Amino acid sequence: MAGTEDIAARLDRLESRDEIRQLISKYSLALDMRDMDAMANLFVPDVKAGQGKSGRQALRDWLDDTMRKQFDGTSHHVGTTIVEFVDADNAVGVVYSKNEHETGAEWVIMQMMYYDTYVRLGGRWLFKRRQPLYWYATDLNKPPVGGRKMRWPGREPYEGAFHALFPSWKEFWARQGASETPIAEPAPLEKFIETMRRGNEVHANRVR
Repeated sequence: MAGTEDIAARLDRLESRDEIRQLISKYSLALDMRDMDAMANLFVPDVKAGQGKSGRQALRDWLDDTMRKQFDGTSHHVGTTIVEFVDADNAVGVVYSKNEHETGAEWVIMQMMYYDTYVRLGGRWLFKRRQPLYWYATDLNKPPVGGRKMRWPGREPYEGAFHALFPSWKEFWARQGASETPIAEPAPLEKFIETMRRGNEVHANRVR
């Protein structure tokens, strides 16, 4: 029978997982409603904001400038979400996001995922980092068939990094048929993402 401490730890993990899911959804709402203070406060106080800058204000100002210059409106739709705990106060997650962007005369749809790092500070779960990995971005009336699926108005098409975190993508297409190796052991609890990554690291853009 589980002891009191074990029950408390399991309850804390359930509540933490729910709070992290709320954190993810709060980011989408704050960004789409252009409440940049609310968005920035979802991150740790020393969040890296690029160009050697850090802190919530630097992040707020960068995203304020980005959203003002590039988009008339946005909508971020959270989908598949996996959250796994490193310990009681640290976690990682993979979050799918299907996004729509009004950008001048074009309506750009996007499929991406975030690889997130979460930390609990002062009793609250916050983003430590959001690493965006893109599959495609294209005008609603132009299906992103073929290579270089990132097709923003006014830019040359380029490749995203949607599959870069997971070696299985390249391995799948490198072989001619079904794998001949024995099936792997199931991933340990709370290590599904880590097992799929196999220690792989990818350097993508910052928060967005």
